[in-house]
Amino acid sequence: MKRIVILSGAGMSAESGISTFRDSNGLWQNHRIEEVASPEAWQKNPAMVLEFYNQRRKQLFEVEPNEGHKALAKLESAYHVQIITQNVDDLHERAGSTQVIHLHGELKKARSTVDPNLIYTLNHWELKLGDTCEKGSQLRPHIVWFGEAVPFMDKAVSIAKTADIFMVVGTSMVVYPAAGLIHYVPRNIPKYYIDPKAFHVHGIENMQVIQQKAGNALPKLVNDLLKDL
Repeated sequence: MKRIVILSGAGMSAESGISTFRDSNGLWQNHRIEEVASPEAWQKNPAMVLEFYNQRRKQLFEVEPNEGHKALAKLESAYHVQIITQNVDDLHERAGSTQVIHLHGELKKARSTVDPNLIYTLNHWELKLGDTCEKGSQLRPHIVWFGEAVPFMDKAVSIAKTADIFMVVGTSMVVYPAAGLIHYVPRNIPKYYIDPKAFHVHGIENMQVIQQKAGNALPKLVNDLLKDL
């Protein structure tokens, strides 16, 4: 069974109605992203950091997967599909995709501040000061903040190397290290870059650029890939 590897980004989530920092000029209530998404921000004002993620989490409970998410899930009927996403939402999973790696963490999870291996799934949108793990320490968002290592990056590189088909969907290709994954993909395989602002990536062969939203382009591309089998 052929392997399709997908790198997805904020554009996919935006189509479902999730606000992104690109939409708001990189600000949240006049705060720069680093002021609400960094270890320093957590040390300085944990209540503000929790509120930022609470608002994002609340929004996530109110939105649904779009046609792009559903199309990628449909590929699993005939391909071995692995999704590497920069998004912290669970829309890929809710659409039916079963193999998803979240490079930057997961919004619906929290983890211990003393033991990073203690990770909890949240069934509600609010995480408050005083919410603790089983060891008694404050819970924090299960998010990779600015200045923190991306723990699944090595695994993502290994997956990218195995691709028979590679897709980049809904990302600007400027956020590293994720954007660098394209350089680990086999040179001769088909590659697709789907985004309204997609561009030809220098030095990448066999890349088809599709300047459309994922919800418009992916259903057709997926149907074509299923027909080609």
